[in-house]
Amino acid sequence: MPQPRKLHDRYFKQAKAEGYVARSAYKLIEIDDKRRLLRRGKRVLDLGCAPGSWLQVVEQRIGHRGLAVGIDLQEVRQRFGPTISLIVGDAFAVDPSELLIDGQPFDVVLSDMAPNTTGHGDDHLSARLCRRVLELLPVVLRHGGHLLMKVLEGSDMPDLLRDTRVMFRDCGATKPAASRDVSREIFIVGMSYKSPGPPV
Repeated sequence: MPQPRKLHDRYFKQAKAEGYVARSAYKLIEIDDKRRLLRRGKRVLDLGCAPGSWLQVVEQRIGHRGLAVGIDLQEVRQRFGPTISLIVGDAFAVDPSELLIDGQPFDVVLSDMAPNTTGHGDDHLSARLCRRVLELLPVVLRHGGHLLMKVLEGSDMPDLLRDTRVMFRDCGATKPAASRDVSREIFIVGMSYKSPGPPV
């Protein structure tokens, strides 16, 4: 018999205690501690940023000289300092150039987006979201930049991972400890983007 889902596990409680709006902050923290995606002064794009926990981590790690843009269909209620800009909208409907800061591509692109889960075909929808993220990269990610995006395990994932590997010098997949055991989520990490244009 399957174990009941624990809604209020230690990461949930830790997030409440440490002021993060969601437990998902610890997924980014763990991955970033290992791969060092986020550094002082970097420019970051967060696709599907609600409720804002990843941006909280980003704000801490890029410091006062960094800049970040978050976009989501839902309004983010969390308040941020001047280094964080929020957009309510569809990342795939806006002109990607409108997401840029001063017309310059980002050092890091994050995506924690997930489809509205129905239990049937969610993995296909998730992979489709990731492919749309990849379509944005030539405009929004600088040559040598990094990518972190979530996908649900399924039959589409091997091809998605293969195609992402072609775009980066180093690419792999990981499941952080903060992900629930029953979750099918996997995070693809791409390091050093091989942009189709000249190096920036």
